[in-house]
Parts: sequence; structure tokens; C-alpha cells
Amino acid sequence: MYSEWRSLHLVIQNDQGNTSVLHSYPENVGREVANAVVRPLGQALITSSVGSESILKTDKEVKWTMEVVCYGLTLPLDGDTVKYCVDVYTDWIMALVLPKDSIPLPVIKEPNLYVQSILKHLQNLFVPRPDPGSSQIRLCLQVLKAVQKLAHESTIMARETWEVLLLFLLQINDTLLAAPTVQGGIAENLAEKLIGVLFEVWLLACTRCFPTPPYWKTAKEMVANWRHHPAVVEQWSKVICALTSRLLRFTYGPSFPPFKIPDEDAGLIPLEMDNECVAQTWFRFLHMLSNPVDLSNPAIISSTPKFQEQFLNVSGMTQELNHYPCLKHLPQIFFRAMRGISCLVDAFLGISRPRSDSAPPTPVNRLSMPQSTATNTTPPHNRRHRAVTVNKVTMKTSTVTAAHASKVQHPPSSTSPLSSPNQTSSEPRPLPAPRRPKVNSILNLFGSWLFDAAFVHCKLHNGINRDSSMTAIATQASVEFRRKGSQMSTDTMASNPMFDASEFPDNYEAGRAEACGTLCRIFCSKKTGEEILPAYLSRFYMLLIQGLQIADFVCHPVLASVILNSPPLFCCDLKGIDVVVPYFISALETILPDRELSKFKIYVNPTELRRASINILLSLLPLPHHFGTIKSEVVLEGKFSNDESSAYDKPVTFLSLKLRLVNILIGALQTETDPNNTQMILGAMLNIVQDSALLEAIGCQMETNGGENNLFKSHSRTNSGISTASGGSTEPTTPDSERPAQALLRDYDTAAGLLIRSIHLVTQRLNSQWRQDMSISLAALELLSGLAKVKVVVDPADRKRAISSVCSYIVYQCSRPAPLHSRDLHSMIVAAFQCLCVWLTEHPDMLDEKDCLKEVLEIVELGISGSKSKNSEQEVKYKGDKEPNPASMRVKDAAEATLTCIMQLLGAFPSPSGPASPCSLVNETTLIKYSRLPTINKHSFRYFVLDNSVILAMLEQPLGNEQNDSFPSVTVLIRGTSGRFAWAQQLCLLPRGAKANQKTFVPEPRPAPKNDVGLKHTVKQRPFPEEVDKIPFVKADLSIPDLHEIVNQELEERHEKLRNGMAQQIVFETSIDQRSEEEWRKKSFPDPVTECKPPPAAQEFQTARLFLSHFGFLSLEALKEPTNSRLPPHLVALDSALPGFFDDLGYLDLLPCRPFDTVFIFYMKAGQKTSQEILKNMESSRIVQPHFLEFLLSLGWPVDVGKHPGWTGHVSTSWSINCCSDEEGPEQDDLIISEDVGASIFNGQKKVLYYADALTEIAFVVPSPVESLTDSLESSVSDQESDSNMDLLPGILKQQPLTLELFPNHTDNLNPSHRLSPTSRSKRTPQGRTIPPMGPETKVYVVWVERYDDIENFPLPDLVSETSTGVETTANSSTSLRSTIPEKEVPVIFIHPLNTGLFRIKLQGATGKFNMVIPLVDGMIVSRRALGFLVRQTVINICRRKRLESDSYNPPHVRRKQKIADIVNKYRNRQLEPEFYTSLFQEVGLKNCNP
Repeated sequence: MYSEWRSLHLVIQNDQGNTSVLHSYPENVGREVANAVVRPLGQALITSSVGSESILKTDKEVKWTMEVVCYGLTLPLDGDTVKYCVDVYTDWIMALVLPKDSIPLPVIKEPNLYVQSILKHLQNLFVPRPDPGSSQIRLCLQVLKAVQKLAHESTIMARETWEVLLLFLLQINDTLLAAPTVQGGIAENLAEKLIGVLFEVWLLACTRCFPTPPYWKTAKEMVANWRHHPAVVEQWSKVICALTSRLLRFTYGPSFPPFKIPDEDAGLIPLEMDNECVAQTWFRFLHMLSNPVDLSNPAIISSTPKFQEQFLNVSGMTQELNHYPCLKHLPQIFFRAMRGISCLVDAFLGISRPRSDSAPPTPVNRLSMPQSTATNTTPPHNRRHRAVTVNKVTMKTSTVTAAHASKVQHPPSSTSPLSSPNQTSSEPRPLPAPRRPKVNSILNLFGSWLFDAAFVHCKLHNGINRDSSMTAIATQASVEFRRKGSQMSTDTMASNPMFDASEFPDNYEAGRAEACGTLCRIFCSKKTGEEILPAYLSRFYMLLIQGLQIADFVCHPVLASVILNSPPLFCCDLKGIDVVVPYFISALETILPDRELSKFKIYVNPTELRRASINILLSLLPLPHHFGTIKSEVVLEGKFSNDESSAYDKPVTFLSLKLRLVNILIGALQTETDPNNTQMILGAMLNIVQDSALLEAIGCQMETNGGENNLFKSHSRTNSGISTASGGSTEPTTPDSERPAQALLRDYDTAAGLLIRSIHLVTQRLNSQWRQDMSISLAALELLSGLAKVKVVVDPADRKRAISSVCSYIVYQCSRPAPLHSRDLHSMIVAAFQCLCVWLTEHPDMLDEKDCLKEVLEIVELGISGSKSKNSEQEVKYKGDKEPNPASMRVKDAAEATLTCIMQLLGAFPSPSGPASPCSLVNETTLIKYSRLPTINKHSFRYFVLDNSVILAMLEQPLGNEQNDSFPSVTVLIRGTSGRFAWAQQLCLLPRGAKANQKTFVPEPRPAPKNDVGLKHTVKQRPFPEEVDKIPFVKADLSIPDLHEIVNQELEERHEKLRNGMAQQIVFETSIDQRSEEEWRKKSFPDPVTECKPPPAAQEFQTARLFLSHFGFLSLEALKEPTNSRLPPHLVALDSALPGFFDDLGYLDLLPCRPFDTVFIFYMKAGQKTSQEILKNMESSRIVQPHFLEFLLSLGWPVDVGKHPGWTGHVSTSWSINCCSDEEGPEQDDLIISEDVGASIFNGQKKVLYYADALTEIAFVVPSPVESLTDSLESSVSDQESDSNMDLLPGILKQQPLTLELFPNHTDNLNPSHRLSPTSRSKRTPQGRTIPPMGPETKVYVVWVERYDDIENFPLPDLVSETSTGVETTANSSTSLRSTIPEKEVPVIFIHPLNTGLFRIKLQGATGKFNMVIPLVDGMIVSRRALGFLVRQTVINICRRKRLESDSYNPPHVRRKQKIADIVNKYRNRQLEPEFYTSLFQEVGLKNCNP
């Protein structure tokens, strides 16, 4: 920078301005003259009163006196002479500030001229005396204070005086500081003040009279000779930090995080210094120290002239370099310099990092390090402003030790020098500022120093330093890398006989570690899409490979620093970063399974080191599955090993690294004691198990379909080469000493093996180490719930193990002593019951086993009543005899919910009506609407309440449809604590076959007569038999004559008359017979008048009475008021005629039967800041990434809000069952589907994405801006021909979902309507529909960010107002006291897609003791396959935690139970028993219809 300028070094050396005439005389003459002349002047100053003039009047007198004073300053300090000289001169130089009477008149007239001479004379005072004492130090300080005052207050100093002043300060510093430090000498005592005054005055000079380049060059050369003093680097660090603070303020503007420094340091920079001056001064001061890496090389530091002078002793023999104690401080000074540069880098990155100034570890102070590993869980309340803080310098304290101690005890004040920025225990890592400079810019400024420092004293491979590729790298970067430091470490130090490297075995580790950590932070701050020069990347990867070595020459501070500062390294899309994956895995294998970390404890907080390691592990876990059989190029690793055949030189596939990573994960879980770290591991465990399961499912499909480019072919479990591939690498650390390594590898090779191992590990720890800790317990139960949902076939015994362990956990927690029972403990029990429900609903066949069923029901009984009926020691105590004494009402409620789940949900979900509602989609209105009887209305129902908990609505009339009208039938709507269910019941009196033929009972009739049977003969009837004719007559027979013998004319007439009468009679009688015959023929048979018939079947039934009677509810005991209880009788009738009855019933129906959650999804394009910009992204699928739409469809399935009976994201449209409109026109639907409306189709107006299982339901809403959807429909339809991702949305038809089983194979129709903002939806609440209080509002934001840095700009407060669910405004809700949740408490999941196809997760907003929710963890990397499942599972767990934490939350069945009791109290029909029975016999609704 100053190569063309000449240094003033010779000018200073040749300057004779500090010699006096008296120096020519003998020493005693000069002493006597000085004593005689100076005493009166000095005494005059002491005794002078105001107004007394100086005794020197003329110019000649003053100059003569000054010659004497000049000599007097060289005298020994035994008398007062030197003091008088100093008093006189310090008085006189104030002529430039404020002239006084005591100052001679000539000095006042020409102050600049005289002050220049005085300053040169004062140099004599600073010459070291043979026997230095405190008096010289005191006098020197007096002069320095006077000079300080002069520089600050003088307004008339000329440029020449400024230049003399600067040279004076340089000269006195060089006089005292250039030589090797003597223990306790004047230089050691004055160093800090000397260099402080020099820098302070220099900065003033920059403001008032900017020094010319020769002065800068001289200062730089001379400061290089003083660097063996710690104070030089200290003061330089202070000044450059203060300058940087000012520089950032005007360079990056007020929005950039301020670099906060102590006020004392900030005061070093004059306020009047303008911005241009600050910038120029900053750059010059930055290089004032020359190359800080030289501090790591004693050979360079000791090559200064003053050191060389003392190298020759009296006899001329060389003296050992390392005999100089001052060089022993070089490691500390080197660390100081690196820490200063590190602070500057952090300031430029905008990372908040308190500066902790303390000495590097030495064997002495290492021993005094507190071994406390206490962690701080203070919430990150100071994280938002991200101010960069530099603490006040504390001298002579241990680097890591004091910092670590203060970290443990006072977390806000300082942090370990190796620790990552501001990573105080559970606090989230602060993001670099969005407007930070590029990585290349920072490396152009600090890179050469940092890279050289990072390789200090490294035993690199012989060819690396001289390799032509490294030269090419330097050329390519167009940066002159300073290679002096690293070359010195290998060449100069080895060839210099005066320097023995073995004297400094690892003292420089702290500085090197600081440099490595700083470089890691720089590269981790890479912005999305930013390019970094390949030269920098390659050198950085060399640094990582070197720093992560775990061979014999492992450097623990560097390894720890790299790990601590690299958690986001694999999340930044660095090109080629996967090259270092095997090295990181090897490093993690030494750190995570090590329980003690004894080798690292002396440098860092082990908990933080483990946390950083786990973060890195989280980002590495998806890589094996993602890259599959792609081989990682392993560079250089073999060159660090003497064994040429080492497996390091062989490239390995990513898939073969999976087993090592899983081993690390399990080893970490077995050795971890910190709650936060444990929860991170648990989240990672679900991630890897689910990813493996999905990959195997997809892999099986792909293998059956075939295909050459299948990355997952080798994932087929017939490939045994995986174990051998990983066996060739470093032996994985297996903490499972009881199981052989090969068995472990086999176990973890499949998703089922991983799942079983995870269940075993978690259940074993849940009932031992973790059961006392709430945060770990909750996370472990969440992990078990997640594992229950993984679709992998495992042995029932392993599933039973999970259920049994949760039961044992509940038993233990319930049995703890009463003083330990707290809300937190009961929260853990409630969470365990919820976990049990998940396992039972996901695996209902588990209860087919008698043992499992018995165990689960015993736990339910324990929860409800507080004890089991059957204990091993005691005899059976029946439930009716027990006094209920549950652990708490919350525990009882959770146990009741579990019982409901077992009795009503197992095997019955999803019901034929779909997963959107576990209840019947039928109520009174629906029954009236679909029945064929016009006489039915809402007053046709009878209402009864059973046991104060179940409302029965009975419709006695048959519905007139498929039911047999002749049988007694009743339709019952059962409203209980678990929902609304409709039963259509018929009294069955006949066998099923008869019922099928729909025949009523008819008695068997007699047979019909048949007259046409047999032959009919026409026989003439005789009065006598034929035998009579054969009897011969006797005389007696003939004694009566025949008629014709005695007939005469008269008799003949009478006879004829009689014959005619007889003939007529015969004809008449014959006709009568014929007529009667015809009449009989016409008559039916049998005769109804005389026939005996059975009575006819009853047609009218009072089925409500029959139902109650048959079920045993109708008894005198049931109607009596129970004694000693306020509860109503077991059976109560309700009066539906009372006003408000049906409103209250509707209110009860609106109370949901499951917890419901809402997720609002946003898409944030690069650079966006306003809420309107973000909302508009949803209007077209062309402007969003295709993976985003795929992610949306993996969260839930589309439902039509108008027809949807579940939760829709807003209370005004949810749980509706009677608003289905069938009049939608199909031609309009086609228009919508063909138009690209993007994801805004799911904005909750017409459609929403929905997911439900047996225990919860979630609505995924994609908010859109407030404008009319029809406007976009009128736009030209020709746009749809462009390449659009919209086909993903109607393409639900074509595409198989990634993770959802309940996915429909069609899209619901959509009708164009006006889009409203979600906030205006409260206005659309239907008339008369009261919204019940829903408890705490559980909503989560999911934000897809194209550029990771935009997370800082996400306009959360603006979007909170756009995302109303209606819950926050419900009446009587405890949350209605505040309009919305505070923005900081809204959980936000940020998803950032990486170039690799993986996704980076950032969590924000969770606070309190329930803050860390799994499976998604801050900083995790997730595969595309598992993203939807993990996000959904995290949302479920976040909302469960929020309900656990809420004091106002009641489970759904409790809220319904309370409402039912309220309805009973309000509408109970208080009849006497006779009246009640009478009403059962009366027709319903009589008094309603006939008032």
C-alpha cells in the first residue's frame, strides 16, 4: 500500500532534537546546572498564584532554559529535578490549548515552534533507566496525559506540530516496546497506555490533519516491532472495532444490525470525523498490524533489530530464542489478533456475537476451569435486534476458561471463544444480516490472513504447499494469498536452529481454531444463489479436511471450532461440499457417542459441541437416501495416512454411509443428557425412519416397473454389499456393547429394523432416564406417535412393546408422591394417553390380543378412578365400590377420551361418510328433508336425556322409505360426549326371511269347497226300495182299489185340477232351488258373518315408549331424583317447545368432536417484503416452483367448503351438514378448472386442503389477496397454453400422491364467486348461528421461501391480520381478551428448497417450556418424500403442545358434556312420574299443535 513512499525511520534515528548543549560537558556539570536552574522554575509552578508571571521574558532566556531542561530529563530519578522538568514542560505545552501567566511570553507567541522542541526533548524521559522505579512510570504517565489533552483540546496546532507529535509518540513507543520485554519492567507497565495514547492521538490527527503516507508507512513498520506486547494487539483490536462500528453505520445504513461496542471504545473515534475519513482510516488501521499470522511464528517476531541486538551476549554466543519470556505470550497474542479479526468478520456479516477478550488456555489456567456443564434455557428475548456486542477488555484471564465460566453463569455477557455466535444453550442461532456483503468480498479482505492462520503449524502433505494447483488457485482468485505464515511453520522454523518447535506443541491451537471457526461462519453465511470463487472453496475444503482429522495428530480445539461453527454448512448449497461428508462423519463418530468428551471439555462447553454436532448430523441424514449409489469423490484423505492401501482413497457411495450415520444417531441418543439435544435427536430419528419407509415403498414400485436410471436399485434389500462398503471405512462407534456390530448393521438396513430399534431405544429410555424430564418425555411420546404412523410391517410384539411402555409410563407418573404432582406432570400423563390413542387407532388389531386389551383398559381405569381394581397384592375391588380419586381432572378427561377412542373409533374410522366427520351427517332437519311423510316437523321428535350425558331425539313416525311401515320403527339421534349418531331401528318380530318378503302375519284360512270333484249320476229317487216291487200281492193288497177304477167324471176333473196344481208347485220349487243354488254359488267362502277370525295387527305404535321400556330405561327408580346428589334422574324428558331449545341443540352440534388445527401456507419469492406481494404469488401456478404445488398436495386432499362437514379453517363455514347445494352448473366448473388460478383455489372460500385422522383434523388454507376471482376469469384464456404448473392442480387426476392414503381420485367442482379476505369471513356467519368458544387458537404458518435470507423480511404482523380463523373472536372464550396471538408466539415453519432437491427447515416463534416440538427441528434437512408427512406431524404436535399448555382448554368431549348438562338444566320437563308416563301414551306435539 505504501511501497512507493519512503519511511521516516531514518529521519527519527538521525534526529538530534533531544540532545542538549550540556551533553557536551562532564556529567556532574550538567547535573549541577540542571538542579540549580530547574528548581526555581518548578517551585514557582507549585507556589505560583493566579496572575504571577514567568521569570523568563525573552526568547533567548527561554531557549537557554530549554537546553537545561532537555538535559535534566536525562538525569537519574533520585532527586526532584526530573520531576520539575516534566512539570515545566507539561505546563508550557498547554500554550497550544489555553495560554497561562506561568507560561513564558515567547512560548505563548510561538506555541507551535516551542511545543515541537519540547516534544523532542521529552523523548529523554522515556529512555529506560538502569534502576527503573515507579517515579519514572508516574512521570511518563503525566507526560502522556498532557499530550492527550494537547491533542484533544488544542485548536491552533499546525500540521508540523501534529507530525512532530506523531513522531514523538512513535519514537517513545519504539524506545520502550521494541526490545524484548523484561518481566516487571517499565515497558510492560506502560505498554497499554503508550499504545493507547498513540492510537488515540493518531485518530485525532486523522480527523484534523490527516497523516501523509510516509507517516502511515513508518507507523506500520514500527508497530510490527512491538507485536510481542499483548497491549498492542488489544488496542489495535479496540480501535479497529470502533472504526468498523462507524464504518458499518454509513456503509450499510440503519437497517443493518449495529455493531455495538463499549462507549469507552466508541469514544476513541472523534465524532467530527467524516465518513470518507473513517473509511480511509479504517483501511489503514486494519493493516497497521501488518500480517497478524506472523504472530504465530516466533522466528519472525524475533527478527526485529532490537531482538537481534540482544541475541548476542557478552561472550558473543547466541542465546536461545525461547529463553525470552515475552515469546511465550505469542500464542495468546495470536489468538487475540484472530479474535479481533473474527469480531470484524461477524460485524460485517451482521451476526450478533459478544466479544470475550481473554487469554488462550495454558496448562495452568486449564486446571482452574470450572467443570460445570449447566445450561441456560433463557428464552431468546434479545435475539431480534441482533446487535453485535464487544465486551470490555479483561486482561490476564483465561481464554476459554473464563469465557466458559462466564458463559455458564452469565450467558448474556460472553461466550466461549470457540463457541458459535450467540449459541447460548437453547437459543436459536441468529441469521446473518440480509444486506451483508458477499462471501468473496469478505474473503478478499480477510481471507489471506484467515486461511494462513487456519493452517498454522499444520503437518500438511509434502506436495500440497508446493503443488502447482495451489498456485493456480491463487492466480484464479486474483488474490495474493499470504503464504508466509504457513510456509514459515514448515520451512523457516525447521531450518532456524534458534527455534525449537517442540517448545510450542499446541499453544497456537486457540488462534488457529478461531480462524477456522471464522472461516466456517463466513462460508455458512453464503446467500442463496451466491457464487463463491473456486479458489476459496477449494482452500476451505482443504481446511475442513485438515481440521476434521481424527488421526494421531488430531487438534481438539480446531475440531471443536469447526464443528461449532458449521451447523448450517450443508444447508447453504456450497458447490462440492459433499466432498467433505465422510470427514464430518468420522469427526461426529468421535464426538457424539462419547459420553464424557473429556478431551474437549477444556476448550468448549460439551453440550454446545454436541448440539452443533447433532445439527450437522441432521443435515447429513437425508443424503444417503437422496444421492443413493452416487459415489463421493474422497480427496486427499489417504495422503494423511501412512497406509497407502487405506480405504480412504476409495470412493464410497452415499448409500453406504447410511449405516454409519444411523449408528452415530443411535450412539448419540444413548449418551445424550441435555434435554434440547435429546429432542433434536428424536426428531431426526422419525425423519430417517419415515424416509426409509417411503423410499422402500417407492423403491418396490420402481423395481417392479423397471428402469435403468433408478438410483434406488441398490436399496433393494438383497444387496449385501452395503455392509461391506461401510465396513471398509472407519469403524463406526457402536455404544451397543451387548450386541455385535454386524447384527446392528443388519438391523438398521431396513425401515422395519430401524423402526424396531427406535421403538426399543425410546421405550427403554422413556421409562428410565427420561421419565422425570417433561420436555424429553413429550418429545419421546411425539416420536412414538409418529412411529405409529409409519407404514411398515413389524412384528406385533414390537408394537405391543410400545403400547406397554406408554402404559408403564402412565402408571409410574400417576404413582409419584402427591407433592410432585403438578400441572406439568399431569401434562405428561395427558400426552401419554394421547400417544396411546394414536397407537390404538393406527393399529386397532392390537386390542385383539387379550393381554394388550386388559393392560390398556386397566390404564384407562387408573386414569378415570385413580387406582386399578385389581392389584397383585390386594384382592379385587369392584368399580362400584371404589371412591373416584383421579390424579387430576385433566388426567381423568384424557382417560375418558381414550376409552371413547377404544369403544367408538377402533376399526370404525374412517366411516362410510368419509374421514371429514366421525359423526353421523344426519340431524333433525336432514330427517325431515328426506322423509316422505309431509306431516313430520321438528316438533315430531321426543327428547330424553340418559344419565345427564346423552340426549336422545326420537322420531316415532317411520320415514316412509326403505323401512317396513307395518313394523314398529323409531329413528334415534343420539347426541353424546363423543358426537352425534343416528340409528334407524325396527322392532323385528319375524325371522329375517319373512322380513325380507315384506309379509305381515296372516292366520292360515280353511280350504275352499270344490263342487266339481267326482262323477255325478242322474238317479231317479224312489220312496221305497226296488225289492218292494218283487213282493207278490196278497188279497189284502187288492182290497183297496186303484184310483182309476173308482174315478168318475167329477173325480177326474178334481184329479186333473190337483195334477195341474202339483205340476205348478214342482216348477215353482225347482226354480226356487235353482235360485238359491245360484245365490250360494255367488256367496264368498267362508261366510264373514259366521266365520271366526284372529284380531288384526296393530298399525299405530308409541315406539319411543317401547324403545325406552325394552332397553330398561323405563322404571320407577330411573325417574326418581337421586338422593344426596344434585344430578337429575337417570331418565329425563326435555321440553322442545321452550324457546331457544333448537338453538342450543345446534350449538351442541357445532362443538367439534376432535381437536382441529389450521395451517396457513404462504409462498415468498426472492426479495419480497410486503404481505400483498406474498399473497399475489398464489394467483398463478406459473410463478411458483412445481415442488411447492406437489408439497401442497402432499399435505391434504382438496374438499369443497360448501359441502364439507369438517373443519374448513374458519368457524363460519365449518361442521355444516345441511348446506349442500346441488344446483351448480357444470359449464362453469369447466371454465374454472381450465383457468390457472394457482394455489389460491384453496383460499378457504370454495375449496381448502384438508387432512383428518381419527384423533385430529387440519385445514390447510392458502390465503389470497382481496379481489374478485371473476376478474381473473375474464382474462384471456389463451394464457393457459403456456407452460404452466397448473396441471398439477387439476392433475390430481393424473398424479399419485406422495404420502396420503386418503387422497380422492377426482377434483370437486368449483363455482366462481367473489374472493374475500379471510378476515371478512366473520361477516358471513349464517344468521342465528352462534359460534361456541373453541379454546386456544391453534394456527401454524408454513412459509415456502425461495431465498433463505428473506426469512428476516417475512411480514408476520401484516399476515396475522390476514389469517383469521374466527376462533379468536368467539364469545366466552378466554382468548377473546386479546384480539390475536402475539406475533412472536405464532409458530412459523419456513421451508427453503436447496439446489440438491432437499429442503432446509427453519422454525420460528415457539416460546416457553413447550417450545421444542419434533419431528421438524430448526436447521434440519428433509427429503422431498418425507416433507409433507413431517410438516403435518409437526403441526399436529405444535397444536397439541399449545393445548397442553393452555389453562382454558377443555377436550371436545368435556365441552360437549358441559353443554349437555346445560341443556338439561334449561329445558328439563319437570313432570311428576304419573304425568311422565301419561305423556308417553299421548301423541307427541299435541300441545304444540293445539295450544
